[in-house]
Amino acid sequence: MPGGIGGAPSDVYFALGKPYETTAYDLSQGKRLYSWFGCPTCHGDGRGGTGPSFLDGWWFYGSEMVSVVASIRDGRPHGMPAFANKMTSDQIWQLAGYVRTIGAYSAPYTAPSRNDDKHTRPAENRAPAATLFEEGPVGVRSDRGVRP
Repeated sequence: MPGGIGGAPSDVYFALGKPYETTAYDLSQGKRLYSWFGCPTCHGDGRGGTGPSFLDGWWFYGSEMVSVVASIRDGRPHGMPAFANKMTSDQIWQLAGYVRTIGAYSAPYTAPSRNDDKHTRPAENRAPAATLFEEGPVGVRSDRGVRP
């Protein structure tokens, strides 16, 4: 694993076509966990707040699945708590799959469950994140790493 990140699913995960990222059930569970564990408190509907945005195209620790899982499982400096003792491994992978759909540049074919709350943005499978933020003439920010 890159960067010594452990806890990856077994080879069957890849043989099944990465189910945590591609099945509606796993994405729905991830969406449920996103709200159940209070992620909107910091990340809002994905646009950020006290926590970073998933929609601005910048991922501090990388947008790869294992990086998102490591962030959820182990936490990150400056406010991201560790959830390793609060979630099962499957739940962490489901949540990571859902977080990746929030910031996806192309619409996934599968959809998480419908959200009955007030809609502040289109459903994850209907609008890629690229349409929800303006790039503008900002340029590359070295404090945020390489652009995706």
